[in-house]
Amino acid sequence: MTKADWVEIDYEFAGRRSTLRLELAGQEAQKSHGLCAPGMPDVANLPAGEIYYVPAGAEGEFPMRYEDGTIGLMQVTGGRVRQATLLRGRAETVAAHNEKLASDPVTGELGELGFGTQELPVSGRDIQDEKILGTLHVATGRSDHLGGSLTPDRFAKKQHATHDDILFSPTKTPEIDVSQVRMHGDGRTEILIEHFVPAPYMRGLLAE
Repeated sequence: MTKADWVEIDYEFAGRRSTLRLELAGQEAQKSHGLCAPGMPDVANLPAGEIYYVPAGAEGEFPMRYEDGTIGLMQVTGGRVRQATLLRGRAETVAAHNEKLASDPVTGELGELGFGTQELPVSGRDIQDEKILGTLHVATGRSDHLGGSLTPDRFAKKQHATHDDILFSPTKTPEIDVSQVRMHGDGRTEILIEHFVPAPYMRGLLAE
């Protein structure tokens, strides 16, 4: 999965389809291995087991489930979520998000694309469940700890300088289907995931 040019993710919510395209610019895929070198500043989390990238850009739209169960559609241009529209739930939740995006635009920057690689039980905790094979996540906010350029000083408010994972999985987002994920690199386009099931290409990579 390294040196990919782009990844496209197709979503479906209540019969509405949307696609998010993330530009990866041929970068090396990074591994979350849970190891930190002695004496060197680093960040790791456990359990280990994901492949991730810091997107070079992004365009399109995707549905997102807020903590209160509200579903909004994120409009993405220039690598950032610019605006959210209500699909289901509380209009106040989406309005508060839009106010944050307007007052501190970098909070919408897509700073990570990650894929789970491990056969793990569902825990109900995103930090573990994002490592499960067949799941994926994108994140908004800080990316400097992953090798990106969005540092805390670029946020309008200190409390906004967070890295917020948006996990898509059958248990976390049962209303939102990831119908297909495609990766393009080395002149070929390969299917990685369909309906949260890893495609033969992805399983073949993990078996190597």
